[in-house]
Amino acid sequence: MRSDGSALNLRRWWRSAGFAWAGVTHTYCTQANFRIEVTAGVLACALATALRAPLAPIVLCCALVLSLEIVNTALEALTDLASPEIHPLAKVAKDAAAGAVLVASGGALVVGLVVLGPPLWGVVIGKW
Repeated sequence: MRSDGSALNLRRWWRSAGFAWAGVTHTYCTQANFRIEVTAGVLACALATALRAPLAPIVLCCALVLSLEIVNTALEALTDLASPEIHPLAKVAKDAAAGAVLVASGGALVVGLVVLGPPLWGVVIGKW
C-alpha cells in the first residue's frame, strides 16, 4: 500500500459501490415501474443504435429517469418508516417524488421523439 492510503480509499469506494448497487438491485426487484423504465431505456438505446442516431441524449435521459425512480423508492421507504400512519405531509412527499419521475419521463419522451423521430420517419417513408 502506498503511504497516501490509496488502497484503503479504493476498498472504501468498492464497499460504497456495493451498497449503491444493493439499492439499484432492490429497486429493480421491488418496483415494476423501474423494470418498465429499464426495458424502455434499453429499447430506446437499441433503436438509436440501429438508426445511427445520437445515443448520448437517450442515455442521459434514461439515467435521469432511472436515478429519480431510485430516489423515489428511497423517499417512499423513508416516509413509510417516519410516518407509518397515513399523514397528509407523507402523501405530499410521496406524490412530489413520483411527480419528479413523471416530469423526467415526459422530458425523456420529448427528447426521444426529437432524436429518434426524424431518422425513424426516414425509414418509414423510405419503406413506403
